[in-house]
Amino acid sequence: HHIDLARRRGEDTPSRDELFESPDTTIRALNALGAIDLSGDDPQMTFPFREPEEIQRDIKRLKQIVADGIPTIILCDNAGQAERLDELLNDDRVSPAILAIGVLDGGFVIPPRGANFPGYRVFTDHEIFRRERRFRRARRYVTGTALESLTALKPGDYVVHLEHGVGIYRGIEKMYVRESTVEVAVIEYEGGDRLNVPLYRIDQIERYRSAADLTSEAAPPRLHSLGGKRWASQRDKTRAAIQEMTVELLDLYARRKVATRPPHLPDTVWQRQLESSFLFEDTPDQRTATTDVKGDMERPRPMDRLLVGDVGYGKTEIAVRAAFKAVQSGRQVVVLVPTTILADQHARTFGERLADFPVNVQTLSRFQTPKEQTTVLADLKAGRTDIVIGTHRILSADVSFSQLGLIVVDEEHRFGVKHKERLKKLRLETDVLTLTATPIPRTLHLSLAGLRDMTLMQTAPRDRSPVLTYVEPWDDGLIDEGISRELDRGGQVFFVHNRVETIDGMADHIQRVVPRARIGVGHGQMRERDLESVMRKFVDGEIDVLVSTMIVESGLDVPNANTMFVNRADTFGLAQLYQLRGRVGRSHRRASCYLLVPDSIDEDANRRLTILEHHTQLGAGYQIALKDLELRGAGNLLGPEQSGFVHAVGFDMYLRMLDETVRRVMRGDDAPRLQPSEVSLDTPSYLPDDYITSQDAKLDIYRRLTHMTDVAEIEAL
Repeated sequence: HHIDLARRRGEDTPSRDELFESPDTTIRALNALGAIDLSGDDPQMTFPFREPEEIQRDIKRLKQIVADGIPTIILCDNAGQAERLDELLNDDRVSPAILAIGVLDGGFVIPPRGANFPGYRVFTDHEIFRRERRFRRARRYVTGTALESLTALKPGDYVVHLEHGVGIYRGIEKMYVRESTVEVAVIEYEGGDRLNVPLYRIDQIERYRSAADLTSEAAPPRLHSLGGKRWASQRDKTRAAIQEMTVELLDLYARRKVATRPPHLPDTVWQRQLESSFLFEDTPDQRTATTDVKGDMERPRPMDRLLVGDVGYGKTEIAVRAAFKAVQSGRQVVVLVPTTILADQHARTFGERLADFPVNVQTLSRFQTPKEQTTVLADLKAGRTDIVIGTHRILSADVSFSQLGLIVVDEEHRFGVKHKERLKKLRLETDVLTLTATPIPRTLHLSLAGLRDMTLMQTAPRDRSPVLTYVEPWDDGLIDEGISRELDRGGQVFFVHNRVETIDGMADHIQRVVPRARIGVGHGQMRERDLESVMRKFVDGEIDVLVSTMIVESGLDVPNANTMFVNRADTFGLAQLYQLRGRVGRSHRRASCYLLVPDSIDEDANRRLTILEHHTQLGAGYQIALKDLELRGAGNLLGPEQSGFVHAVGFDMYLRMLDETVRRVMRGDDAPRLQPSEVSLDTPSYLPDDYITSQDAKLDIYRRLTHMTDVAEIEAL
C-alpha cells in the first residue's frame, strides 16, 4: 500500500531486486537442504494417518464417535468455543473428549496399534460445525487522543453560555480585579458585546454543535444579545420539552415494568448449538449483548432494548439468537426493516443460520403479488410461520398473528410517525429489540440508562482489515485499474457520484473506460420500485459497478463489494466519508477506497481527507468522525420533536439539560434548580503562561477543576 502510494506521488521507491530474492537464489537455498521423499514409488517414511469422520454439526454422532475408546482431542479456536462445546458434550456429566485451545487446518486419526498404543483422534471445532477456517491476526489496539482535547475550543468557535446563550469564543485574556489577576474566556455576542467569563466558571460554557453542522451548506447559528429575552425563552422552552419527554419515557417505562407476559424458556441444547455454529468468535460486546437480550427475555415483563453498533459488528447475529429463543418458546417473531432490499438480505441471513432447525422463515412486503401476500398472511394467522421479515407492510391492520412474541426493528428512525405510534403500543405487550448502526454519545446513553435499556456494541470484529485509502486526482487510468482489479477477483465496486443531474453521464463515461463492466445507476429521485430493482441486482451480483448518490451511505450490506470510488470527496464531511467507506472491507478480502479530488482543494477539505488516508485504524481521526456521527445518532434516538430544541441550544447544552432533568425526575424532585454558590477571594488564582503555555490545555484543566468535588481529586490532577 505505502509503495503504491509513494509511486503515485512521484516519490522514489525501492527496486524489485531490493525487495525480493531472485528465483535462482531461492532454488539454490532449497537445494542445499536435505529432503525426505513421502510420495514416490518407494517412500522413505509412511504415516498411518487418515481423515476424521464427518460430523456435520451432529453432536449426537460426535458423542457416539468419541465413545469408541480412541482418545479424542478437540482443538478450539478460542476459550468461548471450548466452553460451548463443553456444554454440548457434557450435558450428561461425562467427559468423552479433551478440549484444548489450538489451531490446525484440519483434524486427523492415528489408528490403534496393538495393546500398547490406543491411537489418537483430533477434531477441530470448525470441522465439527462445518465452518471455513480463518487465520486471525493478533488484535491491535490503537490509542486515540482523549476526546476532551480533540474538542478543545479554538478562537472563532461558537459556544453556548448557560445564562446568556450562543456567542463566539474569542480566546483567553487576563483581567486585573481589585489588585488580583484573573483569567477569563472572552465571548462575543450580537452587536459586538463581550462577556468575560472567569475560567473558574468555565463549566457554564459548552461548545455549540448541532446536526446541521454535518452538511457543508449549514448556516452559522444566530448569536444572542447580552441581556436579551430570546435566549431565556428558548432555554426555558427546551427545558419544558425535555421535562415532557422524560416524564413520558418514565411513564412508558413504569407501565412496561408492571406489564407481564410468560417468560421465554431458558437456553435449550438447540440454542447452544446455534450459538456454537456462529462462523466467527464473539466479540466481548456480542457476548454482553447476547446475555442482556436473553436475560430480558427470560424475565416476566416485556423486553424493550436498543442495540447500538456499527455495520458489521454483529447486531444481526444477536437478533437471530433472540428470534430462535422466541420460536422455541412457541412464539412468532417479526423482523421489521425499512427497505425490501434489507428484508431480502435479512431473510437470507436468518435462513442460512436457522437451516438446520425446524423454523419457517418468510418475507412480506408490498412488492409481492397479492396472492403471495395472502399466503403469508394466512400462514401467520394460523401459526405456520415462525419468523416473518418485511417492511412496514407488516404493521398494516390486516396482519394478525397466532402468538406474536418478539419484534426486531432495524433502524426505527427511518419509519414514519404512524408506524412509530403502532410500535409504541406494541411495546407495552410484546418484546421489542431495536437495532441501529448510528452511534450515540456515551453521555446520552448514561443519561437515559434509567429510562431505556441499551447495549452498546463498540468492539470491531477480529477479522476486519483496515481499508486501504487513497486521495487522488481524477484519472481514467486509475479508474480502469481499480475497477478491473476488483472485477478480476470476482468482486464488485461502489462508485459514489453525488449529483443526480450528471449521474447518467458519469455512468456512461465509466462504461467507456471499463467496457466489460456491467453498470447500474441508483439515486433517490428514481421511482422506488426501479431503485429497489437496481439495488437488488447489485446485491445479487448481476451488476458489477453501482454508480449512485449518497443513498449507499447506510443500510446496504454487500460483502462482495470491496472497492469504492468517491467522486469530489472534498465536498463530503468527515462523518459522511467515514460511513461511506464502511460499505467496503466487510469480508476477508482487502478493500480499497479511492477519494477523487480536484487538483486544488481548500485547507479544511485537505485536513479531512488526510485524516481518512492516514488513520485506517480506530485512532484520533476516527474519534472526530464518530463525534460527528453521534450527533446523528442522538437525533435519531431523541426523535424529530426534539431536534428543534437541540438546534436552538446546541447539542452539548441539550445533553446537559437532559441529564439534569432525568436525575431530578428519577428522584421525584420538583424543587427549583439551585444556583451554585460562589466564593470570591482577593488572592491571585490562575495558571501562569510560563507554567502551561497551551490555551487548549489550560481550558481543559480549568474545566476538569470545576467538576471536582473533593480535595483528593484536585491533588491527583
